[in-house]
Amino acid sequence: MRRRALALDIGTVRIGVAVSDPLGMFAQGIAVLNATAGWLDELDGLIEKYDPEVLLLGIPIRTGGERGPEAARTEELALSLAERYPSLRVELHDERFSTAIATRALIEGDVSRRDRKGKVDKVAAAVILQSWLDRGSRQ
Repeated sequence: MRRRALALDIGTVRIGVAVSDPLGMFAQGIAVLNATAGWLDELDGLIEKYDPEVLLLGIPIRTGGERGPEAARTEELALSLAERYPSLRVELHDERFSTAIATRALIEGDVSRRDRKGKVDKVAAAVILQSWLDRGSRQ
């Protein structure tokens, strides 16, 4: 049986977290971390709990395909996380439109505006992870 993948939707205020099922078919949003100094300790706990083989970071690529300063920060974070978690494969995946897709799904699910704010980041992380899973990226 494969081990799970854990995905992060990195924001300046919040970080959405999603995990795959053990078979690598479905993504589920599991947490929203505050993007403060202590978020890595929380991530340590999630990695210990879910034991993933892959840590996936959504990388913000612009509509035209170019990478801006946010993408460069995500790439730097990926390198740092690869050093922190040497047993994990750290990968980047295009996160274009993930927040818009997550917001639309929450609206269609009749989630109130107030409740959406606390959930959109983990749903966006699930959108990123599901896209990666659907592309067969677990080779």
